[in-house]
Amino acid sequence: MTSHQPVTLATRLGLAGVIFFGLAYMAPGIVQSTFGVVAEVSGGVAPMAYLAATAAMLLTALSYAALAKRFPSSGSSFTYASSMLGRGPGFLVGWAILLDYLFLPMVAWLIQSIYLNAQFPGVPIWAWLVLNIGLTTVINVLGIVLADRVNTALTVLALAGIAVFAIVMIGYLAARPAPDAGAALLNPNTSIAAIASAAAIAAYSFLGFDAISTLSEETKNPQRTIPRGILLTVAIGGGIFIVVSWLMQLVHPGGHFQNADIAGYTISVQAGGKFFADALNIVGIVGGFASGLAIQATSSRLLYVMGRDGVLPKRVFSRLSVKYRVPWINVLIVGAVGFIGLGLDIAQATSLINFGAFLAFTAVNVSFLVLIWRERMTRSRVARALLSLIPIVGAVVDLALLSQLQPSAQIVGAIWLAIGIGWLAYLTRGFRRSVPSGAGAPVPSASVETAETLDEDILR
Repeated sequence: MTSHQPVTLATRLGLAGVIFFGLAYMAPGIVQSTFGVVAEVSGGVAPMAYLAATAAMLLTALSYAALAKRFPSSGSSFTYASSMLGRGPGFLVGWAILLDYLFLPMVAWLIQSIYLNAQFPGVPIWAWLVLNIGLTTVINVLGIVLADRVNTALTVLALAGIAVFAIVMIGYLAARPAPDAGAALLNPNTSIAAIASAAAIAAYSFLGFDAISTLSEETKNPQRTIPRGILLTVAIGGGIFIVVSWLMQLVHPGGHFQNADIAGYTISVQAGGKFFADALNIVGIVGGFASGLAIQATSSRLLYVMGRDGVLPKRVFSRLSVKYRVPWINVLIVGAVGFIGLGLDIAQATSLINFGAFLAFTAVNVSFLVLIWRERMTRSRVARALLSLIPIVGAVVDLALLSQLQPSAQIVGAIWLAIGIGWLAYLTRGFRRSVPSGAGAPVPSASVETAETLDEDILR
C-alpha cells in the first residue's frame, strides 16, 4: 500500500464469517445458563418463551437488515439513525449503544473468568481476566482475518458442544417412558402473561445480533451479505434456543428447581453424568472465548465510525493500523474498559448494559419506518402501511423490554445519556452549530438502487 493511499478497513469477510461473528456475540450456549430462570418464570414452557422472543427479535432484525442494505457502513444504528432521524438523534443513538458495546465485552470476559476460576480455582479471577483480555486484544489487533479464523474455530467448538448436549439428552429420553412433549409447550401452570414475562428474559440472549452491521465495510458484497447474516443469525440462534430448551424441558418437566441459576448444569449431570457435565462446561468456557473476541472487534468498529464522522475525537478513534487495517487504538480502549470488571460482580456488570441496546433497537425500527415512507418503499400506500407494521411492532416490543429493565440499569442509562447530551452540547457549541459530519464510508453505487426494489430484495 503506497503512502498516498488512505488506509481503510480490509474487506475480507464472507457470509459464513459474518454469521459466526453474530453467533459468537450471541453465544448460543447461553441457553444452558438462562434455561432455569426462563422455565421458572414461564411455568415450565421455556421453549414457548424462546419462540416468542425469537419472533419478536426477528422484527427488529428485519429493520436492521433493510437499513444495512440501504446504508452499507460500519456505523450500525448510529449511521441508520443519523441518516433517517438527523445527526443529533443519530449521535444520541450511537452514544446509547456505546454503553452496550463498551461494557458487554467486560461482562463476557468477567463471566468467562469466573467460570474458569470455578473450574480451576488455583488461578484467581483477576489472572483469568488479564489472560482473556490480553489474548483477545492481541488477536483483534492482528487483523480481521486472524480474528475471523479464531472466532470461527471457537464458535464451531461451542456449537459442537451444544449438539453433543442435545444428543445426550435425546439418548436419555429414549431410554425412558415417552414424556409429555406437549406439556413443554403448554400446560395448566402457565399463561400468556407468564410466557410474555419469560420471553422478555429470553430476549436478552439475542443481544448482539445487531453488531454484525458494524462489520459492513469489512464484508464482501455487504448489501447482500450483511442483511442475510443478520436474519440468519437470529434465526439460527433462536432455533438453537428453542430446540435445546425443549429437550431440557423434557428432561426436567415443569419450572421448579432447587437452584434455577444452575439448572442447566444440573440437567447435564442428570442426562450424561458429572464427568460429561464437567467436560461440557469446559467446552462451553473455551467456546465462550469467541464471544469476547467478537464483541471487542465489533465495538472497536463502532468507535471507529463515530470517530471518522467527528462526533468522537478523530485523532484517537479514526486511526487504523497501516499493516493490519484495524482500529487498533479502539481495540486497546475496549480492552482497557474490560479491566473495570476487576471491581464488579456479574450482577453489577450486567446492569451497565441492555439499556443502550433496547434504546438503539427502538431507534432502528423508527428509522426503518421513516425509510419506508420517505423513500416510498413500494408504490402502494396500502403496501407501505402493511410493511410499516414490522418496525411499529418491533419498536413496541423493544420499548416493552426497555421498561422491564431493573431500576439500576435505567438509572445508569439515564446518566449515560445525560453525559452524551453534555458532549453533544460541547460539539455544537451549546446547540448553536450543526453536529459534525465526517466524510463517512464510501458507499457502493448499488446502495442508490431504487427504493421500490429495496424492500423486495431484503424480504426475498
